[in-house]
Amino acid sequence: MRDDRQRLDKWLWFARFARTRPAAVRLVEDGHVRVAGKRVENPALGLKLGDVLTLALPHATLVVRAIAFAARRGSYEQAQTLYEVLGGPERGDAPLAPDEPAG
Repeated sequence: MRDDRQRLDKWLWFARFARTRPAAVRLVEDGHVRVAGKRVENPALGLKLGDVLTLALPHATLVVRAIAFAARRGSYEQAQTLYEVLGGPERGDAPLAPDEPAG
């Protein structure tokens, strides 16, 4: 694969959106990943830096931008440097209950 691209399943695994590489393949093949708004079913798709992914994960739907590639799977902190969260539960969703009045 070209130096400016990385396989989608590898990137999902390196970025820790899947626990194993076969789980990353299943995530893609089951239609839970969109790249640039289009459903992807080929785990070997060449992901480019700047691509926007929508991930329908078991407990949340996240929108992220790929900002880096990795040569191998690292720690959680290293994985967070591979993407920028554009939307999802970590971006200030409304609380479940309104704030109680003071006093």
